[in-house]
Amino acid sequence: MILVTGGAGFIGSALVWQLNQLGIEDILICDHLGTSAKWMNLRGLKFLDYIEKDQLPLILNDLKLKHIFHLGACSSTTESDCSYLIQNNFEYSKMLAKYCLSQNIPMIYASSAATYGDGSLGFSDKTELHRLRPLNAYGYSKHIFDLWLLRSGLLGQFTGIKFFNVWGPNEYHKGDMQSMVVKAFAQIMDSGKVKLFKSHHPDYKDGYQLRDFIYVKDVTRSLIQFYQNPKVTGIFNLGNGTPVPWVELIRPIFTALDKPEQFEFVDMPEELRIRYQYYTCADMIKYHESGLQRFQTPLNDSIHEFVKEYLVPGKHLES
Repeated sequence: MILVTGGAGFIGSALVWQLNQLGIEDILICDHLGTSAKWMNLRGLKFLDYIEKDQLPLILNDLKLKHIFHLGACSSTTESDCSYLIQNNFEYSKMLAKYCLSQNIPMIYASSAATYGDGSLGFSDKTELHRLRPLNAYGYSKHIFDLWLLRSGLLGQFTGIKFFNVWGPNEYHKGDMQSMVVKAFAQIMDSGKVKLFKSHHPDYKDGYQLRDFIYVKDVTRSLIQFYQNPKVTGIFNLGNGTPVPWVELIRPIFTALDKPEQFEFVDMPEELRIRYQYYTCADMIKYHESGLQRFQTPLNDSIHEFVKEYLVPGKHLES
């Protein structure tokens, strides 16, 4: 089987959908459903079994796995319980890595662009890991696993992915962590306008703060590339490679809904200003050098598809 941790979540369930498109159904999904609506992401997918994350360590050594996609984690950038993040994101990842080593199987795992911190060192996956300074506990919990692999001499045996701003179908359960695409759609449907933060940086106009956005279907196609090329190891960025202003991300939503553009710029909370990123852009040189295929659906096309085929009808990905 293929194990997908976080398989009921946003990227995880989209990956299961992508595997299903290839005819792959021998999948074990591991997650923590709790009281969230993540279970709805699973309804249209094909897989062999599901297990809660707390039960996986009890049976892991009895499983016969051929590959692990470790995408499960607490991904809240506002989580303040550092001990919980270390146990959930760091210790759990070490457990899976040790299992893979004992069974000689590959693992693709989710690192994070949050490990880059304020971006003062750039966003290159060739930057020495010990130089990075994450801005929040979530980013650190991801960073410390990257460092553990490096210091253990194991980084060349695993593949870590630093996801940038991913958006698309199956993120509906994420609440405040939903992408701005989903939030903007809801605002437009509710009031006809979208609220964005004012800029408090002289180099950026209101609404023109820059982010690297990537459609979840491009992400999962890329993950399949890594799956099919297990000798490509190390840490890789996964973004579009071209930053886009917030207003340019939102405009195609208005167009897809055939509604006039209307923006309102509001003050950014004081506590957010000190750690707000005005610019992110994935350096994709290392990915290009790996020889793997890039996937970059044009923004207008992907926004139109997401709005028309998923958000308006309220649909999830279905195999």
